Amino acid sequence: MIENSRPEVLEDYTAALRDPLGAGRPAGSPGGHATRKETPAMTQPSPGTPSVAPVPPGTYRLDPARSTIRVDVKTFLGLMTVHGSFQLESGQVIIAADPLTSTAQAVIDARNFASGNTIRDHDVISADLLDASTYPTITFISTRVRPDGASWVMSGSVTARGTSADVEIRVREARMEEGGAARFRANATLDRTSFGLTKRKNMISQMVEVVIEAIGVPI
Repeated sequence: MIENSRPEVLEDYTAALRDPLGAGRPAGSPGGHATRKETPAMTQPSPGTPSVAPVPPGTYRLDPARSTIRVDVKTFLGLMTVHGSFQLESGQVIIAADPLTSTAQAVIDARNFASGNTIRDHDVISADLLDASTYPTITFISTRVRPDGASWVMSGSVTARGTSADVEIRVREARMEEGGAARFRANATLDRTSFGLTKRKNMISQMVEVVIEAIGVPI
């Protein structure tokens, strides 16, 4: 029933069922929809949220030490969710005076995956899946931004394992922090088979949830 699996990998995933990692998913994003017809400011707070300082136009370098790229994936036919994370290598967000022309780009270290289980971590970056030794980075480059209710949607391209696919990242929050840094919260759903990651199909869900929390420093 389990295809393309090695005994030690199967044993590891079975053990994980008894002690799943992570303490659950983060609280849901703000609800509500914008009712004004004009284009809102990109950093306008969602309805019902406390007033926060908007992110002014400018260029923001993403700080790898204060940013996280979390991935949540269902395993064993959806019986459990594994939480892991990648290390951000570099990134940049440009907030334009016209928010529709804002851009973002990021580089993720594909070799640096951590879920708290060494066997599973090695399997994810192995040639069976990400093949990180051959393709050491995962990249994102935006192509378009549009408002969508209380959030913004950033369309772009993700390249992983040498293959590019169109994606949409939903920006849930963009606000200034004390000290002059900008905080960005976003999420996306990726189809791993779009990047040629087709093995372990009975062990790992086809869809991968990505949660991004990044700190940008103005430059």
